[in-house]
Amino acid sequence: MFRIMKYLSKGEIGQMLIALVTIVGQVYFDLKLPDYMSDITTLVETPGSAMADIWIAGGKMLLVSLGSVACAVVTGFIAARVAASFGQRIRSMEFRRVESFGPAEMSRFSTASLITRSTNDITQIQMFITMGLMLIVKSPIMAVWAVAKIAGEGMEWTLATGVAVVVLLATIVILMALVMPKFKAMQRLTDNINLVARENLTGLRVVRAYNAEDYQESKFAQANKELTETQLFTNRAMAIMMPLMNTVMNGLMLAVYWIGAYLIQAAAATDKLTVFSNMVVFSSYSVQVIMSFLLMSMVFVLWPRADVSAQRVMEVLDTRPLVTDGTDTAADIARIGGDQHGTVEFRDVSFTYPDSREPMLEHVSFKATRGQTVAFIGATGSGKSTLINLVPRLYDATEGQVLVDGVDVRDWPLTGLRDRIGYVPQRSVLFKGTVAGNISYGDDARAAVAAGAHTSADVAAGAQAAVAVGAQTAAGNADSASRIRAAADVAHATEFIDRMDGGFDAPIAQGGSNVSGGQKQRISIARAVYRHPEILVFDDSFSALDFKTDRDVRDALAREAKDATKLIVAQRIGTIMNADLIVVLDDGKVVGQGTHRELLDNCDIYRQIAESQLSKTELTA
Repeated sequence: MFRIMKYLSKGEIGQMLIALVTIVGQVYFDLKLPDYMSDITTLVETPGSAMADIWIAGGKMLLVSLGSVACAVVTGFIAARVAASFGQRIRSMEFRRVESFGPAEMSRFSTASLITRSTNDITQIQMFITMGLMLIVKSPIMAVWAVAKIAGEGMEWTLATGVAVVVLLATIVILMALVMPKFKAMQRLTDNINLVARENLTGLRVVRAYNAEDYQESKFAQANKELTETQLFTNRAMAIMMPLMNTVMNGLMLAVYWIGAYLIQAAAATDKLTVFSNMVVFSSYSVQVIMSFLLMSMVFVLWPRADVSAQRVMEVLDTRPLVTDGTDTAADIARIGGDQHGTVEFRDVSFTYPDSREPMLEHVSFKATRGQTVAFIGATGSGKSTLINLVPRLYDATEGQVLVDGVDVRDWPLTGLRDRIGYVPQRSVLFKGTVAGNISYGDDARAAVAAGAHTSADVAAGAQAAVAVGAQTAAGNADSASRIRAAADVAHATEFIDRMDGGFDAPIAQGGSNVSGGQKQRISIARAVYRHPEILVFDDSFSALDFKTDRDVRDALAREAKDATKLIVAQRIGTIMNADLIVVLDDGKVVGQGTHRELLDNCDIYRQIAESQLSKTELTA
């Protein structure tokens, strides 16, 4: 738990030091009260005491109580403020870390687990900072200070207090040993219930199509039951603590008064008032000792779950992505690349997934020059998608080199490399927003960051900077709208976008659930074209298009993106037969390279694929 505290800012540490002072002040005031109680008791029991003296002692006692309340309010305010700002920072750090993850890191954590870690787990940490840190500091100070106050006041009373403390400590240790494993299991089971719920919601159409509602309900009921039983066990175990504390506290008070009665009876007449006064003071201090352990027990209620949550968050923050920025600068790349802009070259590339023993790709070599179209075809699982995922560095090759513009991709800064690539994934992904926002997605993100940086840098400049940014934004919006429409034209998406309510401003639901598969693919293609990249990567991105639209989109790409290098993964021969180079993969190995006609003559696997899809007339046309 304390390991995550290294992310506290200097300001938050300063505030916590102030809170520490107010906690000490609160303990001081609380332990000062019994002294005034003793004075008032002595005044009341002493014949001839003036009422004014009692009022003065009572007034001091009231001021001390108000001081304790003021310290408690300041401490609570600071703790809540620190917890909120710390939780905000950790949540942002975790989000940024997950943003840097590649597929290799994402395979370690499920989506449901990452959501739980950034919400539920951070909430547990915030709760501990709000209450736990205050209690974990206050309880030992109060216990030690109170024990120091009562030391030497009476051996019998001290012994009774010691027995009560031993009973409490033994109970706390036993309870912690029982509940700590359950708290760890509780977070894992929370992940599981989120996973089942998310899986059911995303696959709702399939569930209904197969009448599997009862099966899904039983899965959720089982996950829910496991979580509920674990929570019940921990809650029941921790519920024992409070009654036990009250029992021990009441028993200690009874023992103090019983011992006090015995000592008063045994004392001389002149000492009875002193013994009685000492008993009143000791009973107050003994209550403070027990209260300190009561507070400590509350810490042990919050600690285990917060500790588990902190470990889970730290697992994410400590995970370093395998794919990191290269060390070359833009000038280095320009010098090395020279006239090779737009080229993609694989030199004896092999790749093995981190969790696999068998290589997915073996000794792949080819070169695509600027403006060329290179296609990849092969059976399912032959490594086509894996191969092109090495270009934008979603993974890094385990052997050999992947070069873009003549520079090894591992030497590229990630932002510079990916800015040159327009990537259309196998599974089209749309984001909640508008059609225009999805097409200009990458540019909108950079513009937002740039505008934020500009605004932050020019806060002192005031209104002039705001006017300048506004003018630039207006001009940029007009240019962006024309580029969006041009990109949609290339992807042949304008026809259905114009029919949507709102056109390019039409809303897109989360995940693009309000558009068809083919429409999602065309918007994704438009998004890639919008950036005017040097390299276009299509990972089976024409599969949901009909043959006519497929041909129209490819013709538009050849015309409008003629200077871009195009890497296409496809299952349909008709999509790739006009490519400048076709690479045939089988079980991760290149078994043929060449044009469509060359491969028909010299590659059996390609010929078998082609003959299974097209007639002999179509193949030779």
